[in-house]
Amino acid sequence: MNSIQYLGHSCFLLDLDGHKVLVDPFISQNPINTSVKIDDINCKHILITHGHSDHVADAEEIGKSNDATIISNWEIVNWYEAKGIKGHPMNTGGKWTFDFGKVKLTEAVHSSSMPDGSYGGTANGFLIKTDSLSLYIAGDTALTNNMKLIPQIWPALDLAILPIGDNFTMDYEEAIIASDFINCNKIIGCHFDTFGYIKIDHVNVKSAFSKAGKELILLNIGEEISI
Repeated sequence: MNSIQYLGHSCFLLDLDGHKVLVDPFISQNPINTSVKIDDINCKHILITHGHSDHVADAEEIGKSNDATIISNWEIVNWYEAKGIKGHPMNTGGKWTFDFGKVKLTEAVHSSSMPDGSYGGTANGFLIKTDSLSLYIAGDTALTNNMKLIPQIWPALDLAILPIGDNFTMDYEEAIIASDFINCNKIIGCHFDTFGYIKIDHVNVKSAFSKAGKELILLNIGEEISI
């Protein structure tokens, strides 16, 4: 059985057949999070798409308290290994099989730097394949033609997590196009509402997806669904 819990912004806790995988931990500093506590999080792996603080703010504390392994690009993994946290370095286009499933790093068109200003490598997304699920986590990205390659190189997607907030990433209209590119009609939205720059009209956005024949899921912080 698989489930996904939304922890706010672009942070998700995946339960992949019993394996807990945390994505882009930004919890304690999220201005609209009033319910999720990092002390309650249990995970063995942490996926980091890029180095911006709204994606890594709690990675060090959660990584140390859980003895978790960070999976990210070479530069980010090295940055955390210097802080005593285990890591598995990857880079764009590479894949590796972990105990919870296969992971491939995809291109994400976005900037990346670490909280101290050091170089964070290139931004990435993740493709994940387990025995029962095929998932795409786009990360912070613009719409890109290279998304069209995903159906050619990866098993058919059951679900995709796409940013929809605009300003820093693609907007919801471009996310609809992205869902066409990746051949996936079930989308969980992320990177919206947290700051004034990325607030969205939920009714309008969900209506646009519905008219395009897509299912858009906008989760509340702390909400968990089966996938």
